Amino acid sequence: MTAITWSDDRVEQLKKLWEAGLSASQIAAELGNVTRNAVIGKVHRLGLSGRAKTPSSSAPRPRKARPAQHMMRVSRPVSRGNTALAQAFEMEVEPDPVAYDNVVPMSQRLTLLELNESTCHWPVGDPSNPEFFFCGGKALTGLPYCAHHSRIAYQPAADRRRQQPKAR
Repeated sequence: MTAITWSDDRVEQLKKLWEAGLSASQIAAELGNVTRNAVIGKVHRLGLSGRAKTPSSSAPRPRKARPAQHMMRVSRPVSRGNTALAQAFEMEVEPDPVAYDNVVPMSQRLTLLELNESTCHWPVGDPSNPEFFFCGGKALTGLPYCAHHSRIAYQPAADRRRQQPKAR
């Protein structure tokens, strides 16, 4: 790659084009044999910060107000770990249906270091909580999860589409 020297004429042309508000890419194309990055570097070294302001770039574009009917409010479920918070705000705490239906026996629960190819890798709980564990049940051949967690993890696409609320 050959080094391009910035002659006095090219520097003057660069200054004029920069003051005219051209982009670095446009200036590079106008000057020829120079890259956009070379133009940006030279502008920086020359300290050419002031440019002619264009009204479209200096005035913020007004935002369109979206009608309220397109907004969809979804209440967040309260986890069982936040029962004190829920009681403080007099909220009704509903049990988590996945955790409620899926009670993992104590003898089956595993830590990360105890997992292997034949055990279920389904995480249960919050990883930052000391009570966090993995299911540890017998994994299906070729899958990381037991039969129950495989049904949850691998749902047919048609079923997933049917369960999602329409946000139109």
